[in-house]
Amino acid sequence: MGQVAVLFRLMPDAVETDLEAIVKEVKPALPAGVTVRGMQVKDIAYGLKSLLVSAVMPDAAGILQSTEEALAKIPHVESVEVMEEGLL
Repeated sequence: MGQVAVLFRLMPDAVETDLEAIVKEVKPALPAGVTVRGMQVKDIAYGLKSLLVSAVMPDAAGILQSTEEALAKIPHVESVEVMEEGLL
């Protein structure tokens, strides 16, 4: 079984949301077997910022969806979008 690299974009629920608080919640929220390769804050527009999370996970059925759902449950995260994915 291979590994999959996925780039998620997490959008906060408000412009004034503290993205550092979200950053601290990402690793504990992830399902077993999923590791974070990196995180980056990206400016969107008018003061709104997003958090890009690069993760590596096993190529197993359902793990991408469960990871996306886990990230969406983090407080003050309005939406989670898969930006890129590919096999390693």
